[in-house]
Amino acid sequence: MIRSQPLTNGSRLRIAMNCASIATRIAVRIVAGIAAVMIGIPAHAHAQVSLATVVDLAQRNSTGVRAAQADVSKASAVFSETRDAVFPSVNMITGVPVFPEVGFTGSPPSIWSVTVQSLVFGVPQKHYIDAAAMSVRAGTARLNETREQVALDASTAYIELDVVNQELDAVHQQEKFSARLVDIEQQRAEAGVDPLSDLLQAKLAAAEVKLKRMHLEGRAAVLEKQLAVLTGLPEGSIRIDHASIPEIPQVHGEIAAHEIAGVHASDLLARSKSLQAKADKEINYLPQLTFVAQYNRNTTILNNVNHYFANPLPTNNFSSGIEIQVPIFNMGQRAKARESGADALRAQVEYEQAQKQNELEIMDLNGNIRELDTQAEIANLKQQIADEQLKTVLTQLELGNGTGSGPGSSPQTSPKAEQQAQIDERQKTEDALDAGFELAKARLNLLRALGHMDDWLHELHK
Repeated sequence: MIRSQPLTNGSRLRIAMNCASIATRIAVRIVAGIAAVMIGIPAHAHAQVSLATVVDLAQRNSTGVRAAQADVSKASAVFSETRDAVFPSVNMITGVPVFPEVGFTGSPPSIWSVTVQSLVFGVPQKHYIDAAAMSVRAGTARLNETREQVALDASTAYIELDVVNQELDAVHQQEKFSARLVDIEQQRAEAGVDPLSDLLQAKLAAAEVKLKRMHLEGRAAVLEKQLAVLTGLPEGSIRIDHASIPEIPQVHGEIAAHEIAGVHASDLLARSKSLQAKADKEINYLPQLTFVAQYNRNTTILNNVNHYFANPLPTNNFSSGIEIQVPIFNMGQRAKARESGADALRAQVEYEQAQKQNELEIMDLNGNIRELDTQAEIANLKQQIADEQLKTVLTQLELGNGTGSGPGSSPQTSPKAEQQAQIDERQKTEDALDAGFELAKARLNLLRALGHMDDWLHELHK
C-alpha cells in the first residue's frame, strides 16, 4: 500500500514554478503561431505567378500606360473645352468703390452685373471640335498600342525566363557529367591509356559549361529584375508557371492584318492636325456670331451720376444682342495658320512612315519566322538523334556491344563515351530550347505587327 506524503511549502513552490514555465512556453508558441498566420508569406518568398497575372500587373504598373491614360484625359478635357464654346458661359462681377465717385465716369455705376455669352455660329469652331474629338480617338489608340507593347514585353520576358530556367537545369546536369568526364580522363591519363591532351580537352569542356551556366544565371537575374520592374512585385518573388503559357499561334505574313493601334493612332492624329490647320486658316476670313446678354444692378450710392442724366438712373438694366465678328487683318492669326499647316504636314508624313515601317516589319518578321522555324526543326531533330545515341550507349554499357574481342571488332563502349553522350544530349536540348524561344519571340512580334495581339491576350485569360 502506497501512502501519499504531504507536500511541503518548497514542493508546492517548485510545482507552481514548473506549471508557470510550461504555461509560458505554450503561450509563446501560440503567440508565434498567430504572428506567423498574420504575417503570412514573407515578402520575398517565391510564389508561382501565371503569365496572365504578370501581364495584368505589368499593364497596371506601367508608367507608359499611365502616361498614355493621362494623355487621353487631357485630350478629353480639350475636346470638352472646345465643344463647350457653344454653351452659354455665365460670369458675375461685383465690387465696391474705394472712394466716392465724382463726375461722369463713362459707365453706369453698378453693385453687380451678370454676363451671358455663347457662340451661336462659326464654321472654324466646328472644325476645332472635330479635331479635338479626333485627338481623343488618337489618344485612345495610342493607349491601346502602349498596353500591347507592355503585354509583349512582359510575355517575352516571362517566356524567356521559363526557357532559361529549363536551360539551367540542363546545364547543371551537364556540369555533373563534365566533372565525371574529367575524373575519368584524369584516371586514364595517369594510367597512360589516353594522352594528356584528352584530359585538357575535358577540362576545357567543363570550363565552357561553367561559363555557360554563369551566363544563364546572369540572364535569369536580369529577367527577374525586368519582371519585377514591369509588375511592381519584389525582385525574385516570381516563380514561373510553365503550364500558364499558351501555345503561340503559328502566324505568317499572309494572314490579313487587322487595324494596327500605333498606325491607327498616327492616322487619327494626322487627321486631327489637318482639321486644326483648316480651322486656323478659315478663322482669318469667315465671320462668327456670338450671343451676348448682360444685366446690371446700378446704384446711386457714393456717386452723383443722376446730375448728368435727364432722368434718374434706373436700378435694373438689361441688354442682349448678337455680335458679328468679321476678320479683317490679323498677322498673328495668319502666322498661326501657317504653323498649324506645317504641323499637319508633319503628322501626315509620320503616319505614312509608320504605315510603311509596319509593312516592312511584317515582311522582315515573316522571313525570319520561316528561317527560325527551320532552325527549330533542325535543333529538335538533333536533340532526338542525341537522345537516341545516348540510349544506344547506355544499352551497350549495360549489355556490351556484342561484337566480340577478335580482330576487326568494335572496341567496348567505355564510361568516357557515356559521359560524352550525356553532355552532347544536354547540349542539344539547350540548343532546341534556344531555337524554340527565338521562334516564339518572332511569332509574338509578328502577332503585334499584324494587329492580332488581342488574340494572344484572349488566350492568356482563358
